[in-house]
Amino acid sequence: MHKALLLAASISFVGVVAANAQSSSTPQPPTTPPAAAPSAAPKIQRINVVDVSELPQATQKEVEQVVAQGTDDSLKQLRSNIDAVPEAKAALKAKGSTSAQVVATSMGQDGTLTLITKKNS
Repeated sequence: MHKALLLAASISFVGVVAANAQSSSTPQPPTTPPAAAPSAAPKIQRINVVDVSELPQATQKEVEQVVAQGTDDSLKQLRSNIDAVPEAKAALKAKGSTSAQVVATSMGQDGTLTLITKKNS
């Protein structure tokens, strides 16, 4: 698993997903076709929850670097956005985790959202 992990991008992505989950139930016609919107967030097909200790050593180092570059505020925002997505909360709960343990996320081209957790030491 050698994916680019970007905390800021994760916050933006999960924020878009959370906003869509909380939007009104009134259907709104899209202003542009989805295929024509390259900046649109990909649709989540699956959610994986992985503890950082389960990742390959090189990927663990990447995660540590990304986390070190983030701020407490950005991490709080990420966790808040995750809490706003019921599917993400359920996936975390199924693994015995909470959003408070999420340190980074990664979105795959196939629609897999990976929530990377770190158990409290």
